[in-house]
Amino acid sequence: MAGHGSKKVIFAALAGNAAIAVTKFAAAVFTGSSAMMSEGIHSLVDTGNQGLLLYGMKKAKQPADERHPFGYGAELYFWSFVVALLIFAVGAGVSIYEGVQKVLEPHPVNDPYVAYAVLGLAFVFEAIAWLIAFKEFNQVRGGKNFLTAVHDSKDPTVFTVLFEDTAAMLGLIVAFAGLLGAQLLGMPWLDGAASIAIGVILGATACLLAYETKGLLIGEAAAPELVASVRSIVEAAPAVHALNEIRTLHRGPQDVLLALSVDFEDNLNAGAVEDAIYALEIAIKRQNPLVKRLYIEVQATCHHEEMLKAELQRDQTA
Repeated sequence: MAGHGSKKVIFAALAGNAAIAVTKFAAAVFTGSSAMMSEGIHSLVDTGNQGLLLYGMKKAKQPADERHPFGYGAELYFWSFVVALLIFAVGAGVSIYEGVQKVLEPHPVNDPYVAYAVLGLAFVFEAIAWLIAFKEFNQVRGGKNFLTAVHDSKDPTVFTVLFEDTAAMLGLIVAFAGLLGAQLLGMPWLDGAASIAIGVILGATACLLAYETKGLLIGEAAAPELVASVRSIVEAAPAVHALNEIRTLHRGPQDVLLALSVDFEDNLNAGAVEDAIYALEIAIKRQNPLVKRLYIEVQATCHHEEMLKAELQRDQTA
């Protein structure tokens, strides 16, 4: 899902949010609506977030060098986490602050029909961006439910945009309800209450995004399907006596680091073991193109078990 599909989703959201932000700020100045100002801040933050995601995708493509021998794939995970922090600190924080100020010092909204028109147009644009992101997300989630697919995804770009757009549409509905209530009930503080509610929505979205991207940033294993594929290839090799251990780590959406501990047949000489390792590397990478780096440790099963026990004892006494 990384690559062209992800960029299409991000560019669609970037263009939509930039236009919407300008319109919302103009409407907020004209009407004096706190909820509309919060929505403008929301769209501005989202625009900046899409820029950061594009920057993260560009940085992640840098080739490995002496300072970063495993490449820069994790850059995308870092900037996705920064996006979550920005939504919480700027989007949620400023919206709640604006709302509290309006509740404490309420004033009527001027010409709310302008705000209604802007909110309606913004909802249409957000819905279009949401549909694009949801379509891309559906292409890879298979039969998994939504939250499971998000949790298992190794590409944060699409689900980040999807969450942002979902929060945006909820925020627009809340802003509309707050403005309508303030107009019909003659209670201008409802506009501020709507701004606070928008801040809460953004805060919840940010926490969920931070939780998901934190796992990717720390390091998550590859999908069970990839691990099963590697296991079947290794165990089917005639030169292999036993597969001791498989360890995987996603360095990026399309970059998996794979480490194997393999016990080869005792009757093989060094040259035969080298040929077997080469054949395994070719077969594994051909069937699993996500595996960019592969390391195979030659180790007797009994020695591997002794090492695991020693590691466990060290962890328990640490």
